[in-house]
Amino acid sequence: MPELPEVEVVRRGLQRWVAQRTVADVEVLHPRAIRRHLAGPEDFAHRLKGHRIGEPSRRGKYLWLPVADTGTAVLAHLGMSGQLLVQPHDAADEKHLRIRVRFADDLGTELRFVDQRTFGGLSLHDTAPDGLPDVIAHIARDPLDPLFDAEAFHQALRRRRTTIKRALLDQSLISGVGNIYADEALWRARIHYERPTAGFTRPRTTELLGHVRDVMNAALSVGGTSFDSLYVNVNGESGYFDRSLDAYGREGLPCRRCATPMRRRPWMNRSSYFCPTCQRAPRASS
Repeated sequence: MPELPEVEVVRRGLQRWVAQRTVADVEVLHPRAIRRHLAGPEDFAHRLKGHRIGEPSRRGKYLWLPVADTGTAVLAHLGMSGQLLVQPHDAADEKHLRIRVRFADDLGTELRFVDQRTFGGLSLHDTAPDGLPDVIAHIARDPLDPLFDAEAFHQALRRRRTTIKRALLDQSLISGVGNIYADEALWRARIHYERPTAGFTRPRTTELLGHVRDVMNAALSVGGTSFDSLYVNVNGESGYFDRSLDAYGREGLPCRRCATPMRRRPWMNRSSYFCPTCQRAPRASS
């Protein structure tokens, strides 16, 4: 699933091509794409028509489009394969086109939600005074947010009886970090994914957060990570950070620091990639 850098790449594209445009019409081509909008397709379309799209926003992996002067926002769930594409009106429909949004201007482009696996979708939600959709009020700020509280995050780590990778993926503690970038940051910090969080010192937490930010900014600079054609930006272009990965997906390949073959272990229905030399397992871990 897309992580913070991929979602931020999409947000920036929407900022450029969709913000401040007024919706003329909405066409829902597959009801599953708006299943989280319980009032149904007609209500979804009706509540958007004639309204201006505000500044696209993001918290962690969550992306939303404010609907100006309504106190609501369209929350985008990209799921496994969802794409928000800006296309010319006369471009051929994508095979898995689910929702089309046309605008009341002469720019000649429209917003399309395309989703091969239909795990994602769009839904309309009320927003809090700070503009955050109410359904994601529990999501923590992400490490690239200027208001992210590093001290509060460190104290939360110390209180939790958990391991560091589980904590990094806990969206109520820190948002936007997924499996790929957790493995990358932990490799950079030389920390094993099963290390208990209770023993983290403040300098160690600070160092790890620095690596999390560094790896995310590096991914952002090249458009995110794309392993296939399912993740693209609003212009349909893939990201290239997968070519720079140091840990994720490198099982059996030499560690870029010490040349020890990288390992992969099953972890919470996923995989963790690590260097057994640089990232020593804690004694209590097998």
